[in-house]
Amino acid sequence: MIRTGIRPLRASVRARLLAAACALLPGIGCAGEVQVASAANFAGPLAKIVERFSAATGHTVKVSAGPTGKFHSQILAGAPYEVLIAADEARPKMLVDAGHAVAGTARTYAIGQLVLWSAQPGRVDEKGAVLAGGRFERLAIANPKLAPYGAAALEVLRASGLTDALTPKLVTGDSIAQAYQFVLSGNADLGFVALSQVAVPGKPLTGSMWKVPQSLYSEIRQDAVLLKAGENNPAARALLDYLHGPEALAVIEAYGYRPAPAP
Repeated sequence: MIRTGIRPLRASVRARLLAAACALLPGIGCAGEVQVASAANFAGPLAKIVERFSAATGHTVKVSAGPTGKFHSQILAGAPYEVLIAADEARPKMLVDAGHAVAGTARTYAIGQLVLWSAQPGRVDEKGAVLAGGRFERLAIANPKLAPYGAAALEVLRASGLTDALTPKLVTGDSIAQAYQFVLSGNADLGFVALSQVAVPGKPLTGSMWKVPQSLYSEIRQDAVLLKAGENNPAARALLDYLHGPEALAVIEAYGYRPAPAP
């Protein structure tokens, strides 16, 4: 065996060099694919972001949307997602602590805003007094054990002193997307959903809503993190970088999210 004295590069180093080469020389055929688990509330803006990201980089993004809590459990069980775009900051940090995500990569990309929404115009007033009035049969929320927006909805009921009165009227969806569908289909009269689901850029508001004051629920800081399965995938790292860049930020703000604070 001939020994050259040159040590082989570690996989993580090779991945970083490849990512840098791809950024500097986009024509060398570096397009890859990344598997993403995304919070349901972010499905709309993420579709726009992915479209622009793929056009700029050539990378393909495969997105699964659903409740953050369910993805957390699946990742712990070995699901091969490479990036988690969560609806909270707790679970990405938990995955880092458990060794399923890469330390130092968890970062807030947006701050979510909760709204009370009805598909019927004029049903929800601008101050949310409809809740205390109780003149409705069903109130939709996302599962508070799986979806941070569902937990925030329960906080609003507690802060308003309406938990006992309205708990019998709650219908619970697995995710914020299902809570939205309950209201849209008429299976619920109104529901707590994400502002991003009803404030779609370029489209008029359907129905009526109350933008819930931040003082009534804990701030919904939404973090994204690089998972261990994507540690050596340049496309995964590139997507996270893009998510925190100016083009993605413009989309995020257009959908009603508050921008993340500077790191």
